[in-house]
Parts: sequence; structure tokens; C-alpha cells
Amino acid sequence: MGSGGLRVVGPGTPVVARAHAKINLALRVGGLRPDRSHELVTVFETVSLPEDVRASPSRGLECAVQGEGAEHVPVDETNLAVRAALLLAERAGVPPRVRLDITKTVPVAGGMAGGSADAAAALVACDALWGTGLAREDLLALGGELGADVPFAILGGTAVGTGRGEQVVPALARGERSWVLALSATGLSTPAVYGELDRQRGAEGRAAADAALDVDEASVHELLQALRAGETAAVGAALVNDLQAPALALAPHLAQTLRVGLKAGATAALVSGSGPTTAFLVDGREQGLAVAVALAASGAAADVRRVSGPVHGARVVDVGR
Repeated sequence: MGSGGLRVVGPGTPVVARAHAKINLALRVGGLRPDRSHELVTVFETVSLPEDVRASPSRGLECAVQGEGAEHVPVDETNLAVRAALLLAERAGVPPRVRLDITKTVPVAGGMAGGSADAAAALVACDALWGTGLAREDLLALGGELGADVPFAILGGTAVGTGRGEQVVPALARGERSWVLALSATGLSTPAVYGELDRQRGAEGRAAADAALDVDEASVHELLQALRAGETAAVGAALVNDLQAPALALAPHLAQTLRVGLKAGATAALVSGSGPTTAFLVDGREQGLAVAVALAASGAAADVRRVSGPVHGARVVDVGR
């Protein structure tokens, strides 16, 4: 089937593909790999902040961006969606003739993998536009070459990631979770946050983290059990992020944001990925509204979003326009 088994359209027909932001419900970071990335065990969940990529025929490769933080997003080959289109064209043996129009709602450099969602959507959209007919497994493999979070953005839902995070398998999760996201006025550099983690751990700490890293590690196991049961309080108790301490060290104001949301009644809170977005797990609409209002009124967040998850992975959502 075309588009990774998601939807078949006629080659040359403009398509819009959609992927979503992610939250790391668990993010355990091990030592450095030979490629200088870190070994990870993570539990991802997609949430209802979409990134849309429209792929339409063109004489060459063009890219335009609108929406959240568009002015900070490059439109050349440093853009992950552009790289995705180039990689797919190379592997499929087709000319990279496409215009990519990206509509963003995910904060740039916010720790929610908006760029990876763009790349995932671009792979699915270009696969449909060019009629390359790749299976989902092929798209996942291409995604892994582009970045650690891209395969999960293709897969969607709730999943466990290992390696750099690019080796993903679905996780059994019951029910829907509600979140309030507190957005920051400025981003955080992911490499800088990992660098601060290494600095905080020191050589001895890095070695211990590497030795202890395992999917069966207690906190990850507890989280997976809570997700299978669909118990909000248990999920909240098992949230963990090894990058939270270094993110707070680089952006100390986030500690106040976390305090405000928890004081307003959030079940649990954590920094999303490498930050600076903070995520508050809430139990129902009323609690979510109370937390959102408190964050907005306090000035502890530049913007506030209410989202839910899990939602689907990258797929074609519109054809012919």
C-alpha cells in the first residue's frame, strides 16, 4: 500500500499529511554511543498538537512554513522535512520535485519533536504524491536515518523507544490522557541539555547510568503497567525524565512553572523531553481548566495549550487541494 499502508492516492495528486507532537512519559538516558548520541529507553505518546505538510507537484524542491514559530524554521536542506523529501526521492529513484507547505502548531525547540513530526508527515505525503508505495516498515527505517524521534512520529499512539529512541514498538495503553502544556517564550537547545546532563553526572555517573539502562528498569516497568491499566494517578506517579534536572539548570524559571501547575491541582508534571515546554497531566476537563487558568494568570507560561493523547501517527488527511 502507499503512504506506509495509510492511504492510497493517485501519483501527482497534491496531498496533506498530518503528524503530531509527542510527550516523553518516561525518558531514561544512558551513556554515550559510538556515534556520540545517548542510549535511551523512553515511552512516547503523541498528543493533539498537529503538524500538517502539504506536498504538491513542483519543478524542483520548494519549502514554505507558516504558523507557530514559522520565522524560526529554515526552508533549506537544514529543515528536516526537506531532508525527508530528498532522502525518499534518492531511495525511490525519483526526482525530488515537490513543494512542501508546512503548517506548524508545535512550539519550535520546545522538546515536543515538531521538526520530527514535519519529517514524518513529509515522508508520508511525498510517498503518496510520487506513488512510491513504501510499506510502513520502510518509512520507519527512513525515519530512523533522519532523526531519533521521526519513526515514532510515523507510528504514533503510545510506544517504547530504545537505541537513540528510533527503535519503536507499540505499547498497550488504555484510555485517553488529558494534558495542559505550558509553553516558553524561548527554546532550549537539545544538545545543550544533554551536555548539561553529562556535566551533572560526571564520568562515574555516566557509567552508572549506562550500566543500569534497561527496558525492565523499575520506573519504566511501573509506567507501562499504569498505562495498561489506564489509571491516571498511577501514570502520573510513574512519569520520569532524566533531562528534567539539566533543563531546569539551564532554564531555572521552569521550576516556578511546574510549581504553579501542581499547586493548581495537576495530577503530575514534568518537563517535556529536553524542554522548555512543561506538561501537566490532569484528570478531566475541570482540573485541566483550573490548571490552564492558573498558568495563564501567573505569567509562568508564555502560552498554554490543552491537549489529549494518544493520537494517530503520520497519515494522509486531505487529497487534491
